[in-house]
Amino acid sequence: MNILGYLQKIGRALMVPVATLPAAAILMGIGYWIDPTGWGSNSALAAFLIKSGAAIIDNMSILFAVGIAYGMSKDKDGAAALSGLVGFYVLTTLLSPAAVSQIQGIPLDQVPKAFAKINNQFVGILVGVITAELYNRFSGVELHKALAFFSGRRLVPIVTSVVMLVVAFPLMYIWPIVFNGLVHFGESIMGMGPAGAGIYAFFNRLLIPVGLHHALNSVFWFDVAGINDIPNFLGGAKSLAEGKAVLGVTGMYQAGFFPIMMFGLPGAALAIYHAAKPQNKARVASLMIAAAFAAFFTGVTEPLEFSFMFVAPLLYLLHAVLTGVSVYIAASMQWIAGFGFSAGLVDLVLSTKNPLAKDILMLIVQGFAFFAIYYFSFRFAIKFFNLKTPGQEDEEEGAAADDAPVSGDTDSLAHAYVSLIGGGSNVVAIDACITRLRLTLNDTAIVDEAAAKRLGASGVIKLNKQNIQIIVGPKAELIATRMSQLLAGKGISVEAPVAAPVANAAVAPVAIAKKVTGDLVLLAPMSGEVVTLLQVPDAAFSSKAVGEGLAIRPTSNLVVAPVDGVIAKIFNTNHAFALIADNGAELIVHVGLDTVKLGGKGFTRLLEQGSRVKAGDAVLELDLEYLTQHAVSIISPVVLSNVDQFDSVIDFATGHVEAGKTALYTIKAK
Repeated sequence: MNILGYLQKIGRALMVPVATLPAAAILMGIGYWIDPTGWGSNSALAAFLIKSGAAIIDNMSILFAVGIAYGMSKDKDGAAALSGLVGFYVLTTLLSPAAVSQIQGIPLDQVPKAFAKINNQFVGILVGVITAELYNRFSGVELHKALAFFSGRRLVPIVTSVVMLVVAFPLMYIWPIVFNGLVHFGESIMGMGPAGAGIYAFFNRLLIPVGLHHALNSVFWFDVAGINDIPNFLGGAKSLAEGKAVLGVTGMYQAGFFPIMMFGLPGAALAIYHAAKPQNKARVASLMIAAAFAAFFTGVTEPLEFSFMFVAPLLYLLHAVLTGVSVYIAASMQWIAGFGFSAGLVDLVLSTKNPLAKDILMLIVQGFAFFAIYYFSFRFAIKFFNLKTPGQEDEEEGAAADDAPVSGDTDSLAHAYVSLIGGGSNVVAIDACITRLRLTLNDTAIVDEAAAKRLGASGVIKLNKQNIQIIVGPKAELIATRMSQLLAGKGISVEAPVAAPVANAAVAPVAIAKKVTGDLVLLAPMSGEVVTLLQVPDAAFSSKAVGEGLAIRPTSNLVVAPVDGVIAKIFNTNHAFALIADNGAELIVHVGLDTVKLGGKGFTRLLEQGSRVKAGDAVLELDLEYLTQHAVSIISPVVLSNVDQFDSVIDFATGHVEAGKTALYTIKAK
């Protein structure tokens, strides 16, 4: 994995601890609403709520260590989280001022001030990352029988403790340099006042496409460089009393986002809708209304931003500039509000009783102004530069988006996304943040972007050959979880059929047709009884997310090529192969269900990947007796995966078929 991909992994793991902030915001916000001046001294209920929220804010560094260790672990196991907690306590104890004084043999008052701040989010992130790597490396280690109790996951906290001992020594010398550098960076921005806040907001938006805005946010929102804007704002009157907050200043790195997220982006959505071609307005309206509401109510802006980020980057640059301007204006005028999650209506309402909030109504006035600015500037830019925003696409591009090949439920979407990213054989890791699937693949070129957009994805970002993001909206985490379950064998084979096998095909010096031409009669690749796809006990096939076709319950041991073409892919376990027909049809022959788990037992490969075949040539030999006893099912789907490139699939066979002799179905060219 390259550096960008690894930073992406850290960025998405940060969303685990950050997800606790809404709880803190709600608890403290209600508490300050009840007792806005006494921060709990005048009301036991207010004190109860404020203290509850502060328990989260005051321990963010620990939550970062635990959450990132869990979020970056390969199987999201609780042992990784526990190890993160152990590592954090070991490292921060060794780097506490008292410990440094004792280890280095210097008076306590001469210990660098940096160590008084060792309990911070930066160290939490460092511990979380190291712990996750240790977990991924050692959680499967088996020790000698005498030490068997400490094998596997139980070994990880022990290894983490030892590693933190080693990490502590260089950090004794490195941490003061890092800390002073961060403080200098933060102070240079702080010294710029409102202009610095505007610069920060500009880069905050620019980093959204690659997900690295979390790293920038940690400097200004949390206690890495001494700014700590969100926790100090949520601390309200207590922060004021303790000198951690300044009225009119604390919150300036947050306030200007409210006019953008609640008003500016909805204005952009209206402009995109009005610019859409008449025949596309209904489709664009549904997309823009949902995205604008999410931005206004919750402050989740990615569904809207990704709808134009890559199709019209000029608009996104304009959006970043306007965000910087808004934050600058709010900071200059000292119109202050803050958030625990994002700059939406929920957090704005919760801010109204916070003692640090100032002139919140002016942020709403500013918001109306930015609604107009966004609407007219976006409308002008779309028309003047002929930008291909949603609904402005050329007819051929826009047509595909109207199709809805699967239902909107999570299971169907998960199956479909597994198929369009190339199946389990192409997957290295699956994760998600609030609105996007973050995927690490063997080859992102396999991903069918058009299919993703037909499913409702608002954007597809190919960061490099291995890392890709698909913007799917608030269901992202649910879809990612279900995809992981499917790939773990809970509903679909780990070696799921690829949607575009040519990209993994290799090697024979033969030409593969690039254009789909001519009808094709497909012969049965094995003898047996025909089963319709609807009867296949696997949702990926029965939903036809993988493709159109039939299945066969085999009664003989030989699997043959159903058409003339090239064997583009044979899986290592020999349970399935992909064949590219001479007319461009991409065919999948999958013997049995979940047979990948057999590790190749019951299968003998007779041809190699890249081989040129004629219809009827033997490809695999089966041990049908073994497969019948050990496979989940021997029903074997035979499907056309690029069905959208053909007119139809007709003349389906029924009853008994003979391998290489009986016509299974006909593929009609457009």
